[in-house]
Amino acid sequence: MRARLLAIQHEEDCPPAWLGDWLAAAGVDVGVVRGDAGDKVPDVIDGFDGLLVLGGEMGAYDDDRCPWLVPTKRLIARTVASGAPFLGVCLGHQLAAVALGGSVGRNPRGTATGLTPVEVTEAGRADRLFGSVASGDRAVQWNEDIVTRLPPQSTALAKAPDRSVQAARFADLAWGVQFHPEASPEVFASWTVNGPKAAEPRPDGIDMSAVAADIHAARSQLRQAWRPFAERFAEIVVQAMSPRRIPAP
Repeated sequence: MRARLLAIQHEEDCPPAWLGDWLAAAGVDVGVVRGDAGDKVPDVIDGFDGLLVLGGEMGAYDDDRCPWLVPTKRLIARTVASGAPFLGVCLGHQLAAVALGGSVGRNPRGTATGLTPVEVTEAGRADRLFGSVASGDRAVQWNEDIVTRLPPQSTALAKAPDRSVQAARFADLAWGVQFHPEASPEVFASWTVNGPKAAEPRPDGIDMSAVAADIHAARSQLRQAWRPFAERFAEIVVQAMSPRRIPAP
């Protein structure tokens, strides 16, 4: 029996993408719930072996504008408390921080975008999941908010050049990353140069065409850096499969 991972997706152009492909290749099927499309976010992950919460342009506190965020944060807290595997990506990382007792706010250094090297901490080098990542590996960034205070008992696993937390372990089998290991160059382009606001001038002066071109050129390096990360998470999900989902011999 293959393992199953529940993914909460917040926008059409923020799919599991590369992560979904890599997880499936490693034996983990991903079932997607679209809160923004009216899908009901479940109370618990019964029938699944772990939880993946993806990114989106909304903020972690935008409950009024995006009402599915409330049950998503509740589901994250219950999943982490149960000991099942969890991974939050960008907004998912921020939602987890809030759900577990931390805080999120605007990055005082402005929008993080493009290819950003991650500095792995000592704890990150020894981490079961993040140990596959080398300091200096670059990741795709596209965010204005960051985790400003980690929840209690959390551990920072990587930081950005601006010292903001880029990866954290929230519990034994629960992690969050501020960057986008799932984002192919095509996905990034859908947010930026091919997005609905592509023609609008940016007040921060970021040249999105140049950024998108850099990400396109780094396709192979990004896949080389983040596929092992996805494969390690798949191993964790498979190893943690609920006994009730494993057929009796």
